[in-house]
Amino acid sequence: QVQLVESGGGLVQAGGSLRLSCAASGRTFGAYAMGWFRQAPGKEREFVASITASGGSTYYADFVKGRFTISRDNGENTEHLQMNGLKPEDTAVYYCAADRRIATAQAMAHRLSLELWGQGTLVTVSA
Repeated sequence: QVQLVESGGGLVQAGGSLRLSCAASGRTFGAYAMGWFRQAPGKEREFVASITASGGSTYYADFVKGRFTISRDNGENTEHLQMNGLKPEDTAVYYCAADRRIATAQAMAHRLSLELWGQGTLVTVSA
């Protein structure tokens, strides 16, 4: 069973950058499609970005296109979310997610019932 642990959150000024990481335990990390979701105070959890098990395909929410980049290193069992040009509205708890049943990156955007979730890491962007 794979377990997920996020890191890299923190406080940053608008326009700044952060790199989130998701470290996965277990030997089958390479079998999982991975993704990032976020939940702002008082709002529902929403999809941010996803990447296929092989890393060959990615998919982004419209509000992060051109600013965020998702990547993975199956040899290191890690997934990353590079966030540039951060805005105050990006403030949220960011969650790493994984699912072996998902074949395409786009499919993860529409499926909130995923196999595995991390505990979340808080990102705060000040104006």
